[in-house]
Amino acid sequence: MSENRKIIVTVCVGSSCHIKGARDVIMRFNEMLKEEGIEDKVELKGSFCMERCGEGINWQIDEEPLTSSYVDDAVKVFRERVIRPVKDEM
Repeated sequence: MSENRKIIVTVCVGSSCHIKGARDVIMRFNEMLKEEGIEDKVELKGSFCMERCGEGINWQIDEEPLTSSYVDDAVKVFRERVIRPVKDEM
């Protein structure tokens, strides 16, 4: 990752994902970024529908679509795929 490039993490906040816990996912991701001091390296965004409503909590890292069954699943993937790589580059 170049020094100026931000990882873009987008979480669906449409009604289906919201009911499944998308708001909690965003809150946990945001807390993790602050705890690690890397808010400037990751842009956290919301999207109103990713058109995969039946799959779970939908989100993506850059352009890669992901689905998590539970908030804790999303947090685990976020830690492995976003937090660790950013911290490793610091």
